[in-house]
Amino acid sequence: MLDTSRDRRNFLGYFASIGLGSTLLPGVLWARVMDGAEITAQTIAAAEEIAGVHFTEEQRAAMVKDLKDQRAQIDQLHAVHLENVVPPAVQFSPVLPGMRIDTAPKKLVASRVTAGAAPANLEELAFRPVTELAALVRARKVSSLALTQMYLARLKKYDPILQCVVTLTEERALAQAKAMDAELARGKYRGPLHGIPWGAKDLLAVKGYPTTWGTPPFKSQSFDYDATVVKRLDAAGAVLVAKLSLGELAMGDVWFGGTTKNPWKTDQGSSGSSAGPASATAAGLVGFSIGSETLGSISSPSTRCGTTGLRPTFGRVPKTGAMALSWSMDKLGPICRSVEDCALVLDAIRGPDGEDLSVHDASFGFDARQPLSTIRVGYFQSAFDLPEKNEKGENQHPTKPFDDAALAVLRDKLGVKLNPVSIPEAAYNAARLVLDVEAAAAFDELTRSGRDAEMTRQTPDAWPTSFRESRFIPGVDYVNANRLRTQIMQQWAKLFETVDVIVTPTFGGAQLVATNLTGNPAVIVPNGFRENGTPVSITFLGKIFGEAALCRVAMAYQQATGWQLKHPNLA
Repeated sequence: MLDTSRDRRNFLGYFASIGLGSTLLPGVLWARVMDGAEITAQTIAAAEEIAGVHFTEEQRAAMVKDLKDQRAQIDQLHAVHLENVVPPAVQFSPVLPGMRIDTAPKKLVASRVTAGAAPANLEELAFRPVTELAALVRARKVSSLALTQMYLARLKKYDPILQCVVTLTEERALAQAKAMDAELARGKYRGPLHGIPWGAKDLLAVKGYPTTWGTPPFKSQSFDYDATVVKRLDAAGAVLVAKLSLGELAMGDVWFGGTTKNPWKTDQGSSGSSAGPASATAAGLVGFSIGSETLGSISSPSTRCGTTGLRPTFGRVPKTGAMALSWSMDKLGPICRSVEDCALVLDAIRGPDGEDLSVHDASFGFDARQPLSTIRVGYFQSAFDLPEKNEKGENQHPTKPFDDAALAVLRDKLGVKLNPVSIPEAAYNAARLVLDVEAAAAFDELTRSGRDAEMTRQTPDAWPTSFRESRFIPGVDYVNANRLRTQIMQQWAKLFETVDVIVTPTFGGAQLVATNLTGNPAVIVPNGFRENGTPVSITFLGKIFGEAALCRVAMAYQQATGWQLKHPNLA
């Protein structure tokens, strides 16, 4: 181990002497040095500091031949082109041994919504939830074509301000809308999404249109197929009007077209990475949208933009045709204007497709009329009790007044008995290595080709840097991070033995990291507004495949508060 500043200088100087300098990346920690550099006992010794191990001279000498062979294996691996859609041969499942999955067919029971009169100015419908739009379409008081044209006009009008649109799918949308109106005229109704315009995060493949993943290296990319989610929404009668922005390769709100804006405060980014879906939904540019989350990408922009986001259980919705960032953590889910809208969309896109082998055939029996008394609700007491400011006067729980008010509504207005529970203690940050390694693997060729230098963001916290750094994580530690993840899943499964739903500050404690690792579902709903007019949120967490109870509680809270009815004014 090199443990002095002089040793460190000698270590770096050695790599410079063999022509590597600070360009050791990319490489595999033990065996991989840049092409042409000889693997010797000395190079192994130099690598030990990064690996955090120490070997004797005899041990190093014994390793040289096998490490040369290992480098040949890796060279052979690098010669194979692996498309982003190719998953690893191992599959993650949030279902632990002994955990029962309900697979019985269940019917979704929605609220009864009566169609009112259509407004003279169709733009008055721009912020209406899907439930109301669906009632108008079904009653043929508003045509799908009229809705589609209205939303397309708003997309064109406000995108220069919000920078949320990558590609309009206008031709496809108009054809779909006309077809849905024709079907309805013949008496065929596909369900509550029939004729409803929606937007897709631009990591979903749509045949005939670019799928850019938000970054210059893939700006001209297209696929000759539709993602499963797109196919299912087509089958449900929904009308795709736009492919919406994402922070490049699903990080943040910066993409090759600029920074997607928060409609409530347009000098502020919309957060990410489902930046466009949240911004467009909040601004009334689509009826609903589809986003994705690996580590906060539905939660964060839904909070920033005041939308309602549903991050389903991992393995609930097929990811076929979606960009892979982390095969064991990526989730696709709806971003809408109400919880019930999210439930309707989830019902249309859930279930196995025969291609994404991580998806389970689990029931979803959402019932908008289920009594809250039948659902056990907990809350993370320590997260709510954390003072607004610490001893130094620094913000540590800036949303505390809003969070405390949410508990009061649940207790006093809805009569919910809240059970205090604790966030399990675990090394959550260590388990995040899983995401780092899988993301680097998903974009291995991008890094090795040097085309990562074409990406818009080149800061220390951006993907190009992370992809390079992650090549130094030993395979042994990646496997052990997954073993730690299993322990975390066991802890959270035990926690949910006593409750069905947990309410928590959205960014309180480690819940966001933890539940993205365990695969538990979440609903994020608007929960008030700061003095500057920007929204805050509260989050409800559910059991594995427990979205029905989760949505019911979140829906009741939303109906009791009405925050979702407010919308930004972009005029």
